[in-house]
Amino acid sequence: MFEFRLGVEDLAATWFAYSPLQEAVLGLRARRWASYYPEQQPWIAGWQDRWETLDTVLLDALITPTAFVPDFLTPRPAVPRPDFHDELAELARTPPEEVRADVLAAYSGDGSPLPPVLAALIDHPAELRDRVAEALSAYWTRCLAPTWWPRARSVLEADLAYRGRMLSERGSEGLFADLDGRISWRAGVLRLDDSNPAVRALGTSVDVAGRGMVLIPTLSGRGAQTDITQDGPPLIAYPARGRATMAEGLAGRAGPGGAPAALVGLVGAARARLLVLLASPASTTELAHRLGVTPGAVSRHLGALTAAGLLDRTRHGRRVLYRRSTLGDALTCRGG
Repeated sequence: MFEFRLGVEDLAATWFAYSPLQEAVLGLRARRWASYYPEQQPWIAGWQDRWETLDTVLLDALITPTAFVPDFLTPRPAVPRPDFHDELAELARTPPEEVRADVLAAYSGDGSPLPPVLAALIDHPAELRDRVAEALSAYWTRCLAPTWWPRARSVLEADLAYRGRMLSERGSEGLFADLDGRISWRAGVLRLDDSNPAVRALGTSVDVAGRGMVLIPTLSGRGAQTDITQDGPPLIAYPARGRATMAEGLAGRAGPGGAPAALVGLVGAARARLLVLLASPASTTELAHRLGVTPGAVSRHLGALTAAGLLDRTRHGRRVLYRRSTLGDALTCRGG
């Protein structure tokens, strides 16, 4: 079990972020354990031909047989919404001796031997680091960035919006209670318990001591996980809300369920469909992608629904997210 002792200053300095680099790296698990990540399988099938052009032997070796990952592959985000290429540049600056130590530690904790591709490079860690950075860059550019990341980012943004609301409505205790079943909070101590014996063996007690904490939603975690080995504030990654919706709109499907007939009659089919989709926050671009229409068409409907009081509009950085208002919820539920 991991225990984190947080004072008032630590709670005030706790913040949320997501990491496109971590999503790229940890998302490699979905290829190996398809049954655990069913929502990712349509995406993986869609880019299979592009995957086969990559350095797949090395990419597969970055995840150990029991899903450990070398720490240098998942640097802690410095800002709430980092750019993938900025994170990759940081990875490429990792000291070679740290790369070597992290790879050996991951496979040692796993109890598995190094795969041949890593064994051949482990004593040349700068070369290994550069090859990993090149492989991840190609994977991102060819497979993830075009369509997967816009959808993934929307799910992660929706999670951040939800957590902010929980914090404002229920305070720290309510926030931590809602993150994941592995996490508990009592009397200033945050506990994370993992059933994996190998992870439990690493458990420790941490005095956060004014550093705060970083909380990261992820699409690739089956439960909350932590990293306390790096400098800076402790980190907890937890499964993002709404990750099961990742496959919506693929294979010719526009989204979950149809709009109720009464609601269609009141506001029209297009706007009714948007109200159904906006049970969770989403951006104009994301909605256009899910519905297969232009952002301009979606924007006009969103403007009308917002003016009618059926949607709430919030800004997160450069992005604007829409979500059903209380009135929109009531109207949609009555329509069903």
